[in-house]
Amino acid sequence: MSSSSRTTKAHYLIGIDLGTTNSVLAYCEIQDDLTHSPVAIFDIDQLVGPGEVTRKPLLPSFRFHPANNQFQAHDLTLPWENQSVSGDLPQAIIGEWARELGEKVEGRQVSSAKSWLSHDAVDRGSDILPWSSGDDVEKVSPVVASASYLNHIRQSWNHHHPIHRLEQQEVVITIPASFDESARNLTLQAAKLAGLPHVHLLEEPQAVCYDWYSRHLDSASDQLANIPSILVCDVGGGTTDLSLISATYTDGNLNLNRIGVGDHLMLGGDNIDLALAHLAEQRLADMGSNSSKKLNAASLMKLIQQTRKVKEDLLRPDAPEQAKISVLGSGSRLIGGTKSAPISKQEIHQIVLDGFFPLTEKEEISQKRRTAMVEFGLPYAADAAVSRHIAEFIQNHSPDKQIPSGLLLNGGVFNSELVENRMVDLLSQWQGSPITLLDNPSPDLSVAFGAVAYAKARRGAQLKIGGGSARSYFLHLKHKKKSSQALCLLAKGTEAGQEIRLTGRKFLLTLGEPIQIDMLTSTQEQFIDDANRLTHPQNSLLLSVDRNIDQAVFRPLPPYIATLDSQTSRETLQANQKDRVEVMLACQLTEVGTLKLECVSLEDDSQRWLLEFDTRKHEEFEQAQAHPRLEAAQVLISSAYSANKKVDNPKLIKTLSKDLEKQLSKRENWDFPTLRQLFDSFALGKKRRRRSADHEKQWLRLAGFCLRPGFGDPTDEWRCEQTWALYQQGIQFPSSQTWSDWWIFWRRIAGGLHQEQQETILADIAKYLHPGAHRAKGASKEVSEHGYEAMVRLSASLEHLDSEDKILLATWFFNRAQKSTDFIQAHWWAVARLASRSQLYGSQHNIIPAAQVSQWLLKMLELDWKQEPTIAFAAVMMARKTGDRSLDIADDIRVALIEKLKANRASQSWVDLVSEVTQLSSDESKKIFGDSIPAGIILL
Repeated sequence: MSSSSRTTKAHYLIGIDLGTTNSVLAYCEIQDDLTHSPVAIFDIDQLVGPGEVTRKPLLPSFRFHPANNQFQAHDLTLPWENQSVSGDLPQAIIGEWARELGEKVEGRQVSSAKSWLSHDAVDRGSDILPWSSGDDVEKVSPVVASASYLNHIRQSWNHHHPIHRLEQQEVVITIPASFDESARNLTLQAAKLAGLPHVHLLEEPQAVCYDWYSRHLDSASDQLANIPSILVCDVGGGTTDLSLISATYTDGNLNLNRIGVGDHLMLGGDNIDLALAHLAEQRLADMGSNSSKKLNAASLMKLIQQTRKVKEDLLRPDAPEQAKISVLGSGSRLIGGTKSAPISKQEIHQIVLDGFFPLTEKEEISQKRRTAMVEFGLPYAADAAVSRHIAEFIQNHSPDKQIPSGLLLNGGVFNSELVENRMVDLLSQWQGSPITLLDNPSPDLSVAFGAVAYAKARRGAQLKIGGGSARSYFLHLKHKKKSSQALCLLAKGTEAGQEIRLTGRKFLLTLGEPIQIDMLTSTQEQFIDDANRLTHPQNSLLLSVDRNIDQAVFRPLPPYIATLDSQTSRETLQANQKDRVEVMLACQLTEVGTLKLECVSLEDDSQRWLLEFDTRKHEEFEQAQAHPRLEAAQVLISSAYSANKKVDNPKLIKTLSKDLEKQLSKRENWDFPTLRQLFDSFALGKKRRRRSADHEKQWLRLAGFCLRPGFGDPTDEWRCEQTWALYQQGIQFPSSQTWSDWWIFWRRIAGGLHQEQQETILADIAKYLHPGAHRAKGASKEVSEHGYEAMVRLSASLEHLDSEDKILLATWFFNRAQKSTDFIQAHWWAVARLASRSQLYGSQHNIIPAAQVSQWLLKMLELDWKQEPTIAFAAVMMARKTGDRSLDIADDIRVALIEKLKANRASQSWVDLVSEVTQLSSDESKKIFGDSIPAGIILL
């Protein structure tokens, strides 16, 4: 459907707040006087009990996955014939009843799906929710869960508006301002799954500001006359979002501009509920016979539903002095029947006010320790004090670090006057005089209202908040024989949503293979042009980079690597011919802070290739300087793997490793950019690796070393994809050593292989790893000749494998390690890697369950660790504390392990890894990875 046809059909402007805790839809009719067209909340049909449907303004963002035959079909009947999104379960319960069922039945409720969309340590497209559920519970992905809420809203709307269906209206969906590009794209993917393929995204803090302005159309200009900047603080269920809005005047007319957006903070109402649940858990445990007994993750989730209600009750102005948290025992009597724990109003105030909103100093910024609270697989912010995060945000984004004189609050936590007043007191204390609190009568509804106001602003019916680009963006045009140039794609100050077409310039775009686009950014107001004159940034301006070489003028963005789809098949193109098309560039800064660059075909305007840059990441990127002798090292590699056999020097290949170290220092010191550029030189000679046994050995050893761990550079995905083609070719000069080198090569780059590729490797080596392969004499010899030890370590490094495959492998190695001393260190190392509580690169949902690991650990406690120290290392990795009780082993086993580690005089760092949440040292990382890790790589 084209944009124009959608606009013609649209009868309503729709704003959807897809919240962590609640979702809301606001709407207004598109009228001639759109400015004053009233905005209303749409009441959403939802189940509130078996067969009982009620319409409510809030749709709780919860799902419940019932067991088979738990409910009759008529219990789940909605006013419409329910059509689930692709990949969803047919009988999931959504909304208020799902939230209430989670209080009574553990392990079947999905919550905080929105937080999971921004959690990059898991595969957000895999079926992983509910996170803490048992094997008997069907699961869905965070994307499908999010889509199911939107789909439910769409079906409810369409039931009441059959003529003006939701998918035909102009729809705005709000997201946290701090969502990265991946989370934004997953939100769009969820909307598409829900039958809403054409939506606009808007940052939630901006929506709050739009709502405030729309309620004060006639007085906003006067109210903000002495308020040059407004801090918007939106503490939702899962995230805290901070934005800074400036208020300026041009010819007496008010202008609002977003000038700062905070980092992603997984810190919100969920954290407060969790902190209260921990208090209640301890209190309930103290009432039992075993005060050290912790609830499992599913039971804790059930407890949180209770603490959420108690928190809301005791934060009210007319709150009672005390409330009780009552928890029903489950069949397994995890908390021993029905129990009630009292929590006082004073305790709630202390936790919320002093723990999350303390009166800190304005210079006191957030703590960056790595002992963050982790529950249900979500990595919450390390510092729970919202106050310190605000202080840091102001230092980073406010002009001259001035305290904003206006404050606009949003989120359910600010329904409490106590918390609202604490925020006002905090900023007033920092400023040294009272700040102005802008009113927000409906924190639960404000974002949805504001999304509609934004839709009005897009149509010119009210003031639009400027997100004018704070910097200019340039395309870096590099030339071999002359100085490089910078082409201005988007000049500083360009408004969001404004498309800039560079009609005067043509580009040749290569399709079907990776291209690298280099971007520069600048905050400068003036540049030196080719005639040595000062000029202001303007679209299409072409500058010499050398004339403006100072780093203060240009800063590089991370290189953007993409493979753009080709319309021409490889067979149609002649050999070695590239598929190229002439294009012009069209650019715009989106409302959510990305630079959208479209390559538009000059022959067919409808043929476009989209590139999208996350402009907020530029501060994190530092362009590395090439090693001064890199070129000489690359010449060595080219000579060793030359296509010209006549220049082949047998001596050169034998000494290649030492020769490279003479040029670049010891290879352990080669920096990350050098490694990747060396690999690219090896990749050019990959066909010539089969010229001799020495060529093959050196290529496997050095190329694998340069590409480890298979990720970390924007081009690594493509590098690994190209390298994978070698796997089917196998080795040319088979021997025990060459087979080992072959498997070590794939182990080193395993982090860059996807699940299907890793499963292919496992399928090929499983016959050698199987316990039966060692029983027959002939078979045992064949196993040894194929590099058995290297295969063991490789199999344990395939973190994308399903947990069932990992359990099988670990069981094989665990049993062999106890029966034979052959390869015993490799077997225990593999058990450590397979059963580790924290993976190096894989998704958390593929980790071996703690119950299985606990069984192995109990047996390991009985073994002699002094005779084989690798057992202790394996135990440490298997018991390493993550803070996520769905992954961590039981406390009694942990205590026993710590005692045994101390008795065996293990290093204190090993004891710390088991007793508290901490990071691996470089030596420990090297030991678990099986190799050194290039500096700059961040392992999950």
